[in-house]
Amino acid sequence: MTSNPKITSFLTFAGNAEDAMNFYVSAFSGKIISITHVPKDGHGDEGKVLHGAFEIFGQQFMAMDMQQEYAVPFSWATSFYIDCATEAEFDLIFETFSDGGSVMMGPEPVLEMRKVAWVTDKYGVTWQPVWK
Repeated sequence: MTSNPKITSFLTFAGNAEDAMNFYVSAFSGKIISITHVPKDGHGDEGKVLHGAFEIFGQQFMAMDMQQEYAVPFSWATSFYIDCATEAEFDLIFETFSDGGSVMMGPEPVLEMRKVAWVTDKYGVTWQPVWK
C-alpha cells in the first residue's frame, strides 16, 4: 500500500462514526490512526467525529459524523469487496458483518468463486466478501 494514496474511502455517518470505527478495527485487528472530535461551539454536534482515520486489511478509511439534519444513509450501490484468503476468513467476515446487519445475498458459490456474499453491516455499510 502506498503511504500517501491519492484516493481514500471516506465514510460519513449519522452520529455513530466512532462506534463504527471501533467496530471495524476490533473485528479485524485494525487500528485507529487518528480521531478529532467536534469541540464545544464548533461546527457540528459537540463530541462527535469531525475527522477520523482508521485502517483495516492495510486499507485506510476516513470517517466523520454528519449533523442529523444533513445525514444521508449509505446505499448498497457502493460496497467494499474483500478478497478472502481462506474459508475461515470468509466465514468470520460474513458472521461479523451480518450480526445486526442484513444479508442481501449468500453465502453461495458464483461461477468459479467458492463463496460470495453481499452484506450490509449494522452501520449501513455494504461489504462483499469473496472466497475464491
